[in-house]
Amino acid sequence: MSVTSRYRHAWEGFWREASDEPGAVFWDAEPDVTAAVHVALLEPHLTDPGLPLVDLGCGNGTQTRFLAQRFPRVLGTDISEAALDHARHADPAGQAGYRLLDAAEKTEAQALHHELSDANVYMRGVLHQCEPDDRQALADTIATLVGSRGRAFLVELSEAARPFLGGLAQNPAGPPPKLAPIFRHGIAPGEVADDAVPAYLRSAGLTVLASGELPLTTTEFTPEGERIVLPSKWLVAGREG
Repeated sequence: MSVTSRYRHAWEGFWREASDEPGAVFWDAEPDVTAAVHVALLEPHLTDPGLPLVDLGCGNGTQTRFLAQRFPRVLGTDISEAALDHARHADPAGQAGYRLLDAAEKTEAQALHHELSDANVYMRGVLHQCEPDDRQALADTIATLVGSRGRAFLVELSEAARPFLGGLAQNPAGPPPKLAPIFRHGIAPGEVADDAVPAYLRSAGLTVLASGELPLTTTEFTPEGERIVLPSKWLVAGREG
């Protein structure tokens, strides 16, 4: 089984098991503490807000539907058909479009860019969940999609999040209920060095235009009843000139 097919299989299993209930998934926090915050950071760097926006790794589409209220055309893409089924079910009005996409596959990225032309890209927490062999290919896809005019917003868990998640997973009582399926399906967050993310983008031909740190709010709580908030880093990238 290839790296990509293992990844697809894991996500299909996760999303087939996931509930449609809002907030049932560990990272499925409300847009006002996720995408709304991110859009405010992205907007000052947009060269053309009228470009299509691609939500890479859209999952069940919670953030995609919010983004569709802010941009004229939004396309949510995911490697899992089961995730897209959730997204379409939650979006009966069709605020956004949804498309199966292997974001590590060069020809699929090129075909989508041919269809959309340059696009803005939103990606939250996808790179650290990829297989290491796919990470540069994913950055290359972002570069393909943004072309010369688009901008990309990425947010990823920082290195400091890994020991915290590891501690939750090793709790004698077991991991929190919303975290357990992630580990069970073999899609536990991998370690990506903080300086690796901009390096992947630079290798893809993009320039980091802005960056910073943010708390990443989840829908889960510690055994003590505290909301789990993870450290993360964000950046905006695109081509200069």
